[in-house]
Amino acid sequence: MRFLHTSDWHLGRALYGKKRDAEFEAFFDWLLTTIENEQIDVLLVAGDIFDTTTPSHTAQAHYYRFLYQVSQTCCSHVVIIAGNHDSPTFLTAPQALLKHLHVHVVGAMSERIEDEIIVLEKNGEAQAIVCAVPYLRDQDLRRLEAGENLDDKNKKMGLGLMRHYQEVAQQAKRLQQQHQQAGLAALPVIAMGHLFVAGGKTIDGDGVRDLYVGNLVKTGVDIFPAIFDYVALGHLHVPQCVAQQEHIRYSGSPIPMGYGEAGQQKQVVVVDFTQGTRKISTITVPRFQDLVRVVGDLPQIQQQLQQLVQVRSQAWLEVEYTGAERVPHLRQQLEQWVEESTLEILRIKNPLLIQQTLQAQHQAQQLDELSPVEVFERCLAAHQVPQAQHPALWHCYQQILQQIQEDDQHA
Repeated sequence: MRFLHTSDWHLGRALYGKKRDAEFEAFFDWLLTTIENEQIDVLLVAGDIFDTTTPSHTAQAHYYRFLYQVSQTCCSHVVIIAGNHDSPTFLTAPQALLKHLHVHVVGAMSERIEDEIIVLEKNGEAQAIVCAVPYLRDQDLRRLEAGENLDDKNKKMGLGLMRHYQEVAQQAKRLQQQHQQAGLAALPVIAMGHLFVAGGKTIDGDGVRDLYVGNLVKTGVDIFPAIFDYVALGHLHVPQCVAQQEHIRYSGSPIPMGYGEAGQQKQVVVVDFTQGTRKISTITVPRFQDLVRVVGDLPQIQQQLQQLVQVRSQAWLEVEYTGAERVPHLRQQLEQWVEESTLEILRIKNPLLIQQTLQAQHQAQQLDELSPVEVFERCLAAHQVPQAQHPALWHCYQQILQQIQEDDQHA
């Protein structure tokens, strides 16, 4: 069987208020063509299908339209797990209906470990076993106990993750042995997960660093038993192998989620199992919308903008003015330079003006200029909190940020 691994679509995500529907549509069109051209049998989507737990009607329409279109291709199965941005109940609500399209959805940890084990068939014969482990929340993995310190909580989370993957691996091994006892070849075992594996690379602005400043919920590759022939991971947006393990991979997000990812080459991963052998390759995802950061003083910015205008770029721009002189009407100047071009300025950063305004008015920096991590760092400094108390406070703050993303009460 041939597998295609992707993740972190974040359908419905906007960039500084700019909707990205055209990019999502273009990606799905490209993905459908790739599935056909590469003769993909199974599509693996490792979480964060949507950007929020309450996706818009447009985001839902993209999702269901794509799943229907996939069912009309050579792809026999789609396996989807929930990520930390997804609503488990929302994803699994149409589960019974989607099964008729051979779409398997696992939204949350179940009391029955068998619910996370999927045996994939082709032409009526079992071909592979998928351990579809969704994003595991704190309450799934450990019980709260009085008197726990930060290290105790992190250790319990790590042990809980390891125990869960061992349980699904044991169940997969039993199925594999049953298959072999019937005189058939051993089935490859593919694991899926949505988590932060230690050593994984992140990018500023992807939202991951803000939730994982310390070691909270990070885990090592040793949680994945050796029976797994491939581990399809989601959560980190940078395409990468983990700990130099070729078969343990993040596919990364298919489109840049922010300007920090603008220069990143996006990809999907193809895994081919043929007669007991495994071949892993990657396919580059085209850029459907250019994102360009323009940084410098006024003459430097003007020069960069003129170059983009000359090549008729259609990029969305983030402009950061770093000059020493105050330019109070910077936006009007920039808009004039890109007038009648196909460029669009989405965000202008003028740190000097902000700094001068704050000094004059003795106000706090604008919140939209700070990440949640930076806000908390400034609070600790402003209240002169002793350094010894920082780890415990960071842990509590991270849990609050996590809960905000995981809150499912409106799903």
